This record gives sequence, C-alpha cells and structure tokens, in this order.
Amino acid sequence: MFAINAAWLELALTGCDLLTWTQRLLLDGEIARAEPRRLRYQILHVAARITHGTRRVYLRIHATWPWAADLATAFARLATLPRPAT
Repeated sequence: MFAINAAWLELALTGCDLLTWTQRLLLDGEIARAEPRRLRYQILHVAARITHGTRRVYLRIHATWPWAADLATAFARLATLPRPAT
C-alpha cells in the first residue's frame, strides 16, 4: 500500500511542477500568477485541437474562447523553446 501512495505522491508533485513551469515559461500577465483552479478553467480545459500538416503543428481553437489569445501565445512560446538534448 505504501508503494501505491508513494507513486501517487510522485505523480501529484510532477503535475504541480509541470503546472508551475508552464506558468513561468509560457504565460504572462494575470494568468501567469493564477491559482491552479483558475488556470485549469481558463487554459487547460479548453476545447482545442493540435493538428499536423505541411510539416507544421497547428493549434485549432474557437475564436470566441475568452482566453484564446493567451493559449495561442503560450503555444507559440512552447514551439520556440529549445529541444532537450538526448
């Protein structure tokens, strides 16, 4: 039982780290300082699709989504980050 709880804790901490780094690297303004609950509502639970075509990656998001510009900016910043060395 301890191993299951330890694995759950590691996954929860990894999720917190990913959320924090996303805010630090990809977002700016008020949304960069948002609490996780608000961030999930505004950015993570959006109805969007990532598509591939002509050797590029596209973000398809409905134009009327109130935080579409923030998500598009974050996606563009993510694309400009250097790839990790393998």
